[in-house]
Amino acid sequence: MLIIPAIDLKDGQCVRLRQGLMDDSTVFSDDPVAMAKQWVDQGCRRLHLVDLNGAFEGKPMNGGVVTAIAKAYPNLPIQIGGGIRSAETIEYYLNAGVQYLIIGTKAVKEPQFVTDMCKQFPGHIIVGLDAKDGWVATDGWAEVSNIQASELAKRFEQDGVSSIVYTDIARDGMMQGVNVQATVAMAQASSIPIIASGGVTNMQDIIALKAEAHKGICGAITGRAIYEGTLTMAEAQAYCDAN
Repeated sequence: MLIIPAIDLKDGQCVRLRQGLMDDSTVFSDDPVAMAKQWVDQGCRRLHLVDLNGAFEGKPMNGGVVTAIAKAYPNLPIQIGGGIRSAETIEYYLNAGVQYLIIGTKAVKEPQFVTDMCKQFPGHIIVGLDAKDGWVATDGWAEVSNIQASELAKRFEQDGVSSIVYTDIARDGMMQGVNVQATVAMAQASSIPIIASGGVTNMQDIIALKAEAHKGICGAITGRAIYEGTLTMAEAQAYCDAN
């Protein structure tokens, strides 16, 4: 199981939001490339980037920063989400050196887009499902739909989606612990590997997720916890590797 540090980009800075609220953000660094180095030095094997401005604008808004990180670490797989709503955007990021593209809102509103992109860019597409009490949320979490996250996961099984980033938005950035039960339920709903996101706070969360990893959990994204020091990236990855 991979421990995947999150770098959330807003106006070129590295920030964290609480429950996806753009006006409730904490700036952790104004040098995202240096931030990436910190996690690489601690042994991270994948990086999770989010273009927060892009999520609201529907197109890349922090592309220069993303390109700079990818250039600095050409051998590090990077996954990015936020505003990925066209083949042109996917092509732009792949050319910049990004490995995986996370399709969120558009996956919910136009599932056919995921099918098409998986055909066009095989092996590079991740679906991001953000849920509140099991119901999918879209548009930077501004809207909660009437679609069950687990149902949607089944829909993408045949498409060749490489994994699903599953975020429990009630817990994201709140340091309340990960929703292991909901994450396991998602993993069991389809054959697509699940990357847990939202609420990862300390080693207890990592231990709890790792105990269930055999059910289809391939990674855990962590943000605020590693920035505020309640979780150490290197220790968490070492534990997963040893167990």
